[in-house]
Amino acid sequence: MQPTPQSPPPPAALRHAPVQQRSAQRLARILDACAELLEETGYEDLSTRAVACRADVPIGSVYRFFPNKRAMAEALARRNLDAYADRITARLTAPDAVAGWRAAMDVVVDEYLAMKRTVPGFALVEFTVPAPPASRGANHELADRLLALLAAPLGLDPADERLRTVFLVAVEAADALLQLAFRIDAAGDPAIVTECKAVLGAYLGPTLSSAAP
Repeated sequence: MQPTPQSPPPPAALRHAPVQQRSAQRLARILDACAELLEETGYEDLSTRAVACRADVPIGSVYRFFPNKRAMAEALARRNLDAYADRITARLTAPDAVAGWRAAMDVVVDEYLAMKRTVPGFALVEFTVPAPPASRGANHELADRLLALLAAPLGLDPADERLRTVFLVAVEAADALLQLAFRIDAAGDPAIVTECKAVLGAYLGPTLSSAAP
């Protein structure tokens, strides 16, 4: 029996979850400002004071939600993951959505590329924080999230431990190849993206074609 890949624990919760709409809007402004500053200055030069200034909120409002910049960036990474899942779900449930695992795989890759190219701060904080100690635990969570999203449309069993392993390996492979694509070309080298999809298709095909249409 294969061991189950163990996912690291999720990021710590906010110090104070927003209850009122005004508080939720303030949190959104803080994370938007964090994303903009990451895009402009990078993670090392990010500061809670700069974020408060950009968001036009008191520094105490930032500390009400986050103890430090790492926690703030982790919350941004969590928001990115939720947004990514929402984008995939919208594509897969659209009236003109193409059925089948190959089309779903294209959606998963293409929506990642779209966020990488257009979402502020995503190049530095995708689904995890780029500061030491660097954790790849986000890929475990991403693999589980993708399996859960694709289970119904592809007829997969999200409790299947081998499928969890397969999705984790696929996510790790895609992560490495797409990082390479963006190192070669700031917009994502098209040839590497094509090869990434070919690798994923060759690897996932034997498993998914037997479980899904």
